[in-house]
This record gives sequence, structure tokens and C-alpha cells, in this order.
Amino acid sequence: MSSTSLHPAQALFEEGQAPGVLPVVDHYCGVESRMIKSLEMQAQMGPVFDITLDCEDGAPVGGEAEHMLLVLHLLNGPLNVHGRVGVRVHPFQHPAFEADVEAVIAGGGEKLAYLMIPKPEGLQDLQGAIDFIDDSLRRHHIQKPLPLHTLIETHGALRDVMAIAALPRIESLSFGLMDFVSAHRGAIPRSALTVDGQFTHPLVVRAKLDIAAASHAYGKTPSHCVVTEFKSERAIQSAAERAAREFGYTRMWSIHPQQIRPIIEAFAPSVAEIDEAIDILQAAQAVDWAPIQHRDMLHDRASYRLFWHLLQRAYRTGQQIPAEMEQAWFSAPLSGASSTSAR
Repeated sequence: MSSTSLHPAQALFEEGQAPGVLPVVDHYCGVESRMIKSLEMQAQMGPVFDITLDCEDGAPVGGEAEHMLLVLHLLNGPLNVHGRVGVRVHPFQHPAFEADVEAVIAGGGEKLAYLMIPKPEGLQDLQGAIDFIDDSLRRHHIQKPLPLHTLIETHGALRDVMAIAALPRIESLSFGLMDFVSAHRGAIPRSALTVDGQFTHPLVVRAKLDIAAASHAYGKTPSHCVVTEFKSERAIQSAAERAAREFGYTRMWSIHPQQIRPIIEAFAPSVAEIDEAIDILQAAQAVDWAPIQHRDMLHDRASYRLFWHLLQRAYRTGQQIPAEMEQAWFSAPLSGASSTSAR
């Protein structure tokens, strides 16, 4: 293979260094009607968003086993057509954690896109959860790799966030805004939960930035927290734009179906950005990825990586990409480069 035919992920990253690619929306639902509606939307729109079926906050107290049966029915059902459905289990210290993990792996391990582990108290707590999950995968002979996601929402998890991001089994770190604020015992006001306050209160801002920085340091996906004003499209659009443009997040939670499209639109690059990325990457590929001059600016492998990330984000948000580029760069997975598809 000549160097000019090298795929960007092969040319711009060392083997195994290309970061994973996840859809930009992680949609949470725990009520049966909303779980079904979300699966129907995903089947129609394609895997431009993930669905996390919630066995923690979504399960009624005392009804955890019955709720798990519903989750397994949907996970294995005909509406899960794209394989981008995960499950949030109870925290490691919760009495239902082991039962959750055993049930979901035994009943749907081959269908799971990922497991979300909430509320770890720190690195040691999370490692215990990972060890139990991996033991369960072995017991049930699940061969499919199962990525693990976790929520950073306690003081201990934030303290250990760099070490947590470094764990090989962790694919994504999410910020748990509401539990994080509650953990401060009233020292952070309720206003910090609003779409404006969560981007201005210093303790919340610090947590968001620490999570994003740790995630990027180890090639993991930082996932931004919820916006509780779910009926306000302006609120979700504003929060998503700030999360993506100012805070370095490449993924965001939605908690209502109405939030999914505004988040996708906010995280999607503009047409002008996509066109520029394609022009620069094509020009770079034509000269074996050596430095180039484009519109009176110099570019090299560092900026090529930036534009490749942008084009990946365009693809996974369903933006229009020229057919020849889609065929050449997104039609097949490559070693060392995740290829979660938006089509």
C-alpha cells in the first residue's frame, strides 16, 4: 500500500492510539413508554445516539428484578436494530449491584453496547465493580468485548479522575451534576443545577474541566451532564454548544426524547467546517501527509488530527459527507480506530 492511500487513522496515529468514537448523545430512559419511544427513534434515525436503559433511577424500589426483565426484553427485542443500547446498573455498594450485573450479562451480554457504573466512591470502588463485571463475563462465556462507562459524581471519584480515566476497561466518563451538587450538603446552591448556573459556579466548572481533561489525556470520551429544563430547546441548545465548544466534551446526556435532536445539532460541525476539513485532509493525503499550505496557513500532522476528529464528528452526527469520502474513509473499520457508524 502506498503512503498516499493510507487512511487518516493509520497515517495520523500510532497503532492503538486513535481514540474511540461514540455517538454524541447518550439518551437515558427508565420508564417503559419512553424506552420504547427512544428505541423507535433510534431505529428511524440510525445510531446517531446511544440509549442507556436505566436500572438505577429507573427501577422502582423493591421492583428491581421486574424492571430488569423489562430492560432485557427491550435489549433483546426487535427495536434494538443498531446494537447501540447500554444499561446503567446500581452502584457497586448497592445491594442490587451484583444481581443487576449477573442478570444483564446472562440475559443480554451479547447485545450490550456498554455498561454504565454509577457513583463510584473512588478508584478502588470502581476497580471492584470492574472485577465483578469481568468475572461475570467469564462465567457466562460472553466473548464480545463489553466497554464500561462510569459516572464521576462523588468527591472521591473526582479526586481519582485521572487514575479512573487511565483504566483500560473504561471507555467514557460522564459528569453527574445533580449528585455532585447534592454531595456538597447545601454549599452549592440550587441555581448551580440550572443551564446558566452549571457553567458559572466555580466548583461545578472545576469538576467539568477536570473530567474533560482526564478523559482526553487517556483517549476516553467525556460525556456532559443533563439539562433538567427539558422542555426548553433554547436551554439544551445553549448547554450543548457550550459543552462542546468551551468545555471539550464530545458527548452529552439527554433525559427526554425532545433533547436528542438539539444536542446532535449543537455537536455537529458546520458545513463550512466540514468543507475545510475535507479540503485539508485531501491535500495532506496527496502529499503523503507532509506539511501543506492552505489559504495562507500552514498545516501539519497536528492540525490534520484536529480536522480528522472534526470529520469523524460530522459523520457520527449524520452530516452530509461527499460519497467518495464516505466510501474511502468511513465504509470499513480499521485496526486501532473505532468505527461506530452514524449510518
